[in-house]
Amino acid sequence: MKLNKEVKIFVWIAVIFAVIYYLPVGYDRFNNAVLEALYLSKWYAREHVLLCLIPAFFIAGAITVFINQNAVMKYLGPKANKLLAYGVASVSGVILAVCSCTVLPLFAGIYRMGAGLGPACTFLYSGPAINILAIALTARILGVELGIARAIGAIAFSIVIGLLMHLIFYKDEKHRGETIQMAELDEEKGRTLLQNGLFFLLLVGILVFANWGKPDEVSGLWFLTFSYKWIITGFFAALLGLTLYLWFAVKLWKLLISAVVIILAVILFPETPLVPFFVGTICLSFLTLSDKGGHGEEWFSSSWGYAKQILPLLFFGVLVAGLLLGRVGHEGLIPSEWVSSAVGGNSFFANFVASFAGAFMYFATLTEVPILQGLIASGMGKGPALALLLAGPALSLPNMLVIRSIMGTKKTIVYVVLVIFMSTFTGMFYGSIF
Repeated sequence: MKLNKEVKIFVWIAVIFAVIYYLPVGYDRFNNAVLEALYLSKWYAREHVLLCLIPAFFIAGAITVFINQNAVMKYLGPKANKLLAYGVASVSGVILAVCSCTVLPLFAGIYRMGAGLGPACTFLYSGPAINILAIALTARILGVELGIARAIGAIAFSIVIGLLMHLIFYKDEKHRGETIQMAELDEEKGRTLLQNGLFFLLLVGILVFANWGKPDEVSGLWFLTFSYKWIITGFFAALLGLTLYLWFAVKLWKLLISAVVIILAVILFPETPLVPFFVGTICLSFLTLSDKGGHGEEWFSSSWGYAKQILPLLFFGVLVAGLLLGRVGHEGLIPSEWVSSAVGGNSFFANFVASFAGAFMYFATLTEVPILQGLIASGMGKGPALALLLAGPALSLPNMLVIRSIMGTKKTIVYVVLVIFMSTFTGMFYGSIF
């Protein structure tokens, strides 16, 4: 037994040595791929961690602590009304407009609170896929028919994938549902349904408006909202502070000190809104942590637990994705012409390559549209274009690593395979019509 252990150690040392010994350092493509991995990781840290993931972690932690488990079981549990459960989960992306990574803490929160695998997977897919702005942008830039096909396909996919996951793992889900029912469910947290609803509305409002993207046109409601996004975000944050005082017993003096610190950050850094946002995050952490033994401390601990589990996997996945595929408009180890040359026409292979490549690439919200615009100009077929649109925003390599840590290897593989092959066949069908 001891010998086997020593052999394993030796094999690992030998493998690591061989990898380092034969590293292709000095070759332009390899050197560039390493830089792309670092550039992508830096961009991800700047653009997504603070504005997207940290609010998502706080929302996920709040779901765990403040949402009554009976309510989750009633509306999203394995025995919930299927029409209601899948209906609510399938249109969540219209409200959230998050990317494939930001949705993960929210998915983990509802799944661990007892949501059925089917509705949870519907939510997991729909969160990043059914983005109303992305669908509108697709229709305007890539064509109305492609935008409509994306909208219909994304909503239908989310429900079908959720139902298939439920059926495939029916026995596991039945046992899981019985285990949760046997456990002692949470009692009410001392707030009404309306209070909890407003509380989560404020948290989601901060997430949505802090990430409100700049449109191409400098007019219209979307641009007007973008122009005042930080004022709106600040308004939601101020109301959140009020709810902490009224409903969560946060001391008024602590709240006032936090408000003064945030206002000073706004005055000192008027052109850098990320600084006040970061200061606000620190203040919220302070306010929750200072509630020793109460729900505030429990909320922070739960949020921190999700961050510890998810962030390392996301950063590792982003590094690998950058190494292999590079950033938008740049190349990693895999030449972009390999992908563009393989997705012409409407064959099974072309649609599969588009789905597979899209599933492993990392797409920030809306970036899939300019990427597709370039690929279509290079000869990409309409079927593969739709296949990439259906698989890409909902999946990524970082996303897969985290999903595996939440629901296991087997379920993750089945989920990824369903997304890729359903995207492939839908693309073939669409391409045969148009």
